Amino acid sequence: MTSEHVQSFHNAPLDKALSESLAQYGLTVAVVDSASRVQNDPWLSAVARGFLEEEPGEVRREAFVEHTAHRRKLGVYDASSPQPEIPVATFASWPTELTVPGGTVAATAISSVTVAPTHRRRGILRSLMAGELRTAASLDLPVAVLTVSESTIYGRFGFGAAAAVANWEIRVRRAGWIGPEEPGRVDFVSREQAREVAEALHERVRVLSPGEISLPGGHLNRFFGTSPDAEKAERLRAIQYRSPAGEVDGLAVYRVVENHDDFSESTLELSWLLAATDEAYAGLWRFLLEMDLIALLRASELGLDEPLWWMIADQRAAKITVTDHQYVRILDVPAALASRRFGAADTIALEVDDPLGIAGGTFVLTTDAEGRASVEAVDASPAELPSVRLGVRELSSLFLGGVSAVTLARAGRIVTDDPTRIARVFQTIEAPRLSFWY
Repeated sequence: MTSEHVQSFHNAPLDKALSESLAQYGLTVAVVDSASRVQNDPWLSAVARGFLEEEPGEVRREAFVEHTAHRRKLGVYDASSPQPEIPVATFASWPTELTVPGGTVAATAISSVTVAPTHRRRGILRSLMAGELRTAASLDLPVAVLTVSESTIYGRFGFGAAAAVANWEIRVRRAGWIGPEEPGRVDFVSREQAREVAEALHERVRVLSPGEISLPGGHLNRFFGTSPDAEKAERLRAIQYRSPAGEVDGLAVYRVVENHDDFSESTLELSWLLAATDEAYAGLWRFLLEMDLIALLRASELGLDEPLWWMIADQRAAKITVTDHQYVRILDVPAALASRRFGAADTIALEVDDPLGIAGGTFVLTTDAEGRASVEAVDASPAELPSVRLGVRELSSLFLGGVSAVTLARAGRIVTDDPTRIARVFQTIEAPRLSFWY
């Protein structure tokens, strides 16, 4: 995203219906000035309260202004409140790029969504979400994405679970390495050195990994503890993998939790692993699994189809749990579907229902042998075409290839006479994932 895109996103006027819906409750909505401590400090207090965190200190407040300058922050204010400067609801978003099968698409990323418990059941969240989604659609952003603390909230706004993640616990001594022995080298580096190469490395990985988004501002400082407000940053260690040609192709950052009763039974907690090549992936994982004094390795936000599963001798040494993670919401069906590649050449009709009235309609999707797609809005499904009736929520779940149309049909989530044919069109060769929270 260029600075012009970010600026136009920031400066977009508030949705009229959003302001009017809140006004009936005596509430006002405003965009927070990203450069103003006077406005940012109370907004951050509201976010911290919403996520049950402690009141932020001065160092965190100062760093927050810099880290979140790229975000469009909305606050909902109640002038009759004893603390009218602290918003009773918050919402943040920013333009980003989402990797999809075979390509990328512009998107709006959403975060910091809170409503104070004193102001529930007034439709505040619905008004904020619908208003900002309409604004994003008007700015030609075909997709919205978010990660959620409560997974039951966002389906009613058209968001579908699109990229699940796996969380691993590995008994490393039992696991046993049977993967390849790679020719490169693994070295310790400082957190600052790792941060310097992480952004470019993430871009190499991200553009080939459906479900990933561009790194949000401030995230690298969070990962590597290089921000003034970082807590216990000294516990973090970083390693890199260099190819025989000298290229840094992989990074990992982790911390060790010591077992004070038995130091040989310590736990390694992997925060983030980036590998741009298969060699870097194998080299980093082998190093971590064979580290001295470690009995247990924990890693989260991994893919559902990790090659690591086939690199350990005893697969029962790994306990794997799967959770929902990246949610997607299509705002423009033709633009979103045209951005990705599909698994089979075909022509099908999609009858899409949208509870917010943003992206609903009937569309004919035509895909060619290379997976390229064209999408046409029509008045009704042509009788000669296979059709599928579904909500925008279900279409958004299908979008990255994280679920089969056959599965959704059997679950009663879509209606079609030929789910297998629909599934072949949307099929992908790898499971989508997102390697961090935002």
